[in-house]
Amino acid sequence: MAWGGGWGGAGGAMFGGSQSTGLPFGGIPSELMGEATKLMATEPHHEPSDLSFHQRPSAKERERLTLPKMLKVYPGWVVGGSVLVILTSLILQAGPLLTEFAIDHGMVVGHRSLRVILICSALYLAFAVSGAFLQRQQVEVTGKLASRVMHDLRIRVFVHFQRLSLDYFTDEKAGVLMSRMTSDVENLQQLVQDGISSFAAQGLTMIVITAILFSTNVVLAAWTILLIVPLLFVFTLWYHHASEKGYLLSRDRIANVLADLSESLYGIRVVTANNRQKRNIRNHRHVVGAYRDANLYTGRVNAIYGPSTNMIGILGSALLLGIGGHMVAEHQLSIGALVAFFLYLNRFFAPIQLLVQQYTTLQQGRSSVIRLREVLQTPPSVDERDDATKLPTIEGRITFENVSFGYSPDNLVLHDVNLEIAPGESVAFVGPTGAGKSTMAKLANRFYDPTSGRILLDGIDIRSVTLRSLRSQLGVVPQEAFLFAGSIRTNLSFGRTSITDEEIEEAIDVVGLRDLIDRLPEGIDTIVHERGQTLSAGERQLLALARAFLARPRVLILDEATSSLDLQSETVIEKALDRLLEGRSAILIAHRLTTAQRADRIVVIDRGGIVEVGTPHELLANDGAYAAMYQAWIESGGRDATRTA
Repeated sequence: MAWGGGWGGAGGAMFGGSQSTGLPFGGIPSELMGEATKLMATEPHHEPSDLSFHQRPSAKERERLTLPKMLKVYPGWVVGGSVLVILTSLILQAGPLLTEFAIDHGMVVGHRSLRVILICSALYLAFAVSGAFLQRQQVEVTGKLASRVMHDLRIRVFVHFQRLSLDYFTDEKAGVLMSRMTSDVENLQQLVQDGISSFAAQGLTMIVITAILFSTNVVLAAWTILLIVPLLFVFTLWYHHASEKGYLLSRDRIANVLADLSESLYGIRVVTANNRQKRNIRNHRHVVGAYRDANLYTGRVNAIYGPSTNMIGILGSALLLGIGGHMVAEHQLSIGALVAFFLYLNRFFAPIQLLVQQYTTLQQGRSSVIRLREVLQTPPSVDERDDATKLPTIEGRITFENVSFGYSPDNLVLHDVNLEIAPGESVAFVGPTGAGKSTMAKLANRFYDPTSGRILLDGIDIRSVTLRSLRSQLGVVPQEAFLFAGSIRTNLSFGRTSITDEEIEEAIDVVGLRDLIDRLPEGIDTIVHERGQTLSAGERQLLALARAFLARPRVLILDEATSSLDLQSETVIEKALDRLLEGRSAILIAHRLTTAQRADRIVVIDRGGIVEVGTPHELLANDGAYAAMYQAWIESGGRDATRTA
């Protein structure tokens, strides 16, 4: 039977027919191949990365995240940037001194000299060119330093995401986590690349200028330091506390914006089908509006601080001009010295204004460090013990021993469950929604740890072994198969890094993928889109089964693997399951009695406990909960009347 609609969605031509697929072209057009080859030839050579992943973080990875600790990894770049900042700050302060010398020795009556003026002008130009060159070098060095530091930070955060347990990702929105890896890291990069060097340069400039001001005239310098600086310091303290609150709030609210956007994009089909566009827009306006309010708050703080410091500088300059003018009139100060003093005074206020602008970058970066630190300090709820050992090759005996569990401590989902699954035995879990079927499967795979009791594999407590060795012998096929953007080959080999073409071909034949692969333009190298959206549900599920087969697990956990399929697709999937389950222990979360009846035993779960256990024939003979479910299924004409979750 050939279904319409090509290869994709629910109408994919999966189980027969020869119509071509509807997959968009994903390669490089032939007319562009030449240019693409030239472009690739210019790519720099990168050595293979020597990466290793450990479930338990190293001592270095457990260190508290701070900017100094991130920078100390590259001492050479830090020292080089610091030297350039110092040289630039010193060279750029020569201008007012040359101006003073030119006025006093080349312009005033009795000391007019064109030669002095020309020499001072030439030196002024030389210092300016040198300063520009050093600034260019400084920007290049800090840019390279920022790139390296942020590369390390992104890897560190991503690695920590890989360690965290499933409950963290259940409780936290995906958009919030994306904001940690994007906007928060970008804020830090801006701080490292521009903020720190600017802070250092302006701070050093203020120190140098302060020394020059006192060497020029102690009285004017004292007025500057004792009158103007304290006022600026008070305003800066207020700004620090007010802006910190605003930028932390801003980081949280931009995370909410990204979370809402991510959810809307992932659910765009549901949004369109239910005419939710208008309500989604209204909700997004509220979320964006909250982010706008946070930005307005920080904007008001900046609007108060910036003009206030400007006004303090203007009033101070006016006062000092009056004092300096009186000193010139009394012959206590030369005109050149007064001009130089005011040139330096303007340069003294300029760093303050730049620091105000950079302080915004500093506060944004500091807020990002706090949020990233919170992520990195979040421990996984399911962790390896210090003395965890490698799980030996198992036969597949699974034992639930007095297991109780709740996603929250006050609300248990399972109560004192006891069950043993023999090696090579397939057991189906059936029961109503919320009974605890999927929870038992998650506990067996150690996605969560029991609140009390323990789970054993061949008599070994799964909490005593490494997670890698445990999950390498357990295969999971979820209800909704997740495929990654890439080729079919890449998705099939996801569970193992070294798989031969012969093994892939064997898996394709075992699960019944041959017809699909033969119809694809590039076979197993055909590209599938993100989340496998160009495939039908049945095709995605077959690929998930093939992936599980290639992982060679000793125990297989199928969580509602056929619940979303039509009857014809289910028939193909169940044939693949028969091959896949041979010689393996299996836990089947079954919503359809056709799937449950294929198991060696059926476990009926209700209200957090096991109600019945037995073969299909034994449970029918007991005339209990399973018999009632079976009777309802028969009365509905054999259709899926037991779709209970």
